[in-house]
Amino acid sequence: MRKIHNPFRAREGYHCFGCSPDHLSGLKLSFYEEGDELISTWVPKSQFEGYHGVLHGGIQATIMDEIASWVVYVKVKVAGVTSSMDVRYHKPVYMAGGAITIRSKILRMRRNLADIQVGIYNKENELCAEAMITYFTFSEKKSKESFFYPGEAAFFTD
Repeated sequence: MRKIHNPFRAREGYHCFGCSPDHLSGLKLSFYEEGDELISTWVPKSQFEGYHGVLHGGIQATIMDEIASWVVYVKVKVAGVTSSMDVRYHKPVYMAGGAITIRSKILRMRRNLADIQVGIYNKENELCAEAMITYFTFSEKKSKESFFYPGEAAFFTD
C-alpha cells in the first residue's frame, strides 16, 4: 500500500471539506493506493451523526464522492467533476462502530467520463453503502489551468 500525498495542502486558500487536514470542521480524509484501488480509513466523529448513533447518509455520500475525485487525480491523471452519483445504503454505519474503510476504483473510461465504484465497509468488512459515480474529466491542460492539478508526480513522495 502506497500513501498518497496531498499536494493541494500548500495552496493558499485550500479549504476542502473532504480532504483538507486543516479544515476545522472537515472530514480530513487521506488516501492510499493499493493496486487499482484507492483506500481510506476514517473514524466517524460525533459532529457527523444523523439519526442517533448513525453516520449521516449525506456525509457517507460526501466521503464516497471525495475518494472518487482522488481516483480521478491519481488513476486518470487529470482533474474532474462529478457528473452523476447513484448511492445505495445497505447497513447503518454506527458512530461507535470504529474505523470504516472506503474503497474505490475505476470500472471503465468512456472518452472523458470515468465510471467509478466506491464502497464503505464497517470494521467487520461488511458493505454498508456503495455508489456508482461518473466523473467528467478534463484534459491535462485544462486540469492544470483551471483546477490547479499539479501533475501525477505530486501525489507521491517515493
